[in-house]
Amino acid sequence: MNFFLQAKLRETSKKARKALRQDGMIPAVLYGHGIKSQNLSLAKKIFEKIYHQIGESTIIDVEVEGGRTFKALIQAIDRHPTTSDILHVDLYQIRMDEKISHDVPLNYIGESKAIKEMGGILVKNLSNLPIRCLPGDLPSDIQVDISSLVDFDAHITIADIKVPKGVEILAKPEEVLVLVEPPRSEEELKALDEKVEENVEAVTKVEKEKKEEEVEVEAAAPEAKKAESKPDRK
Repeated sequence: MNFFLQAKLRETSKKARKALRQDGMIPAVLYGHGIKSQNLSLAKKIFEKIYHQIGESTIIDVEVEGGRTFKALIQAIDRHPTTSDILHVDLYQIRMDEKISHDVPLNYIGESKAIKEMGGILVKNLSNLPIRCLPGDLPSDIQVDISSLVDFDAHITIADIKVPKGVEILAKPEEVLVLVEPPRSEEELKALDEKVEENVEAVTKVEKEKKEEEVEVEAAAPEAKKAESKPDRK
């Protein structure tokens, strides 16, 4: 399935970017190996719909104002720290005959006996896997079946997973992807709560001491200023 995205050329000033966002557009940049970067704008609603469908591991046909179309990947997205609104998008132009390095999301599937029957806690050490391949071989995700996690000694490493033909994993084979930890006992949970309370008290104490020091410095400042202003009578 092909995904198509229209883009317009834009100005780069702060005022122009603000005006774009107010008009329902997202500032973006298109760049890649051996090409000149282009500053673009994308329709926010259309981009969000496509991104929700494909994420960052599917090739998009980007038609830039003027008629030329580029094949690209969503390289990065900047979001507002509080609202999570998309503020800026990086699009990376690719060549279909040139290998690329990319992080592909891991999709954990299946049912673990250690979780279902023993109350274990699933621990995912990675959510994305770095790979290298031709754009045409790029998978949208890589599935990891956790049904082999039958007890708390079991784990799944990168060497255990299968990737499509033509895909090279750029990580150490012995790296652990996922495992199951035993459920915490009541004593461990109680100790954890106590530790959190201790940390909160410690932070509160440090902040209180800091404020007291600031008050002392402010109180001493006028006296120091007076001392500095006294003429040297010698």
